[in-house]
Amino acid sequence: MGVRPPSSGDDEEPDSVEFGIAAVDAHLRDADLSFPATKDDVRAELGHERIPYDVHGNDVALGEMLAEVRAERFDSRQELLNALHRPFEKHRQRHSSGVVAQVRSLLPF
Repeated sequence: MGVRPPSSGDDEEPDSVEFGIAAVDAHLRDADLSFPATKDDVRAELGHERIPYDVHGNDVALGEMLAEVRAERFDSRQELLNALHRPFEKHRQRHSSGVVAQVRSLLPF
């Protein structure tokens, strides 16, 4: 997921803030990891990386999310991202501050 951050008129800001699976994907693109890959391969390469799971920048170690994935092998980057989607969503829901905070996080002010 990604959301446009509030604009302060500074052109040097990123176009969006990546979190969840979009942030994992960005780390995977920069990593020296080839597929097929095992869960241990992913953990060794990126398990220590902190991945933001919401628009507020709260993060979690990718290794912690990998521990919740049943699969031990991933034939493609997309297969890994698909496997991580549910653990990230569950983590975000468990650590959210409620409906009001979720709605506020989507508003530009």
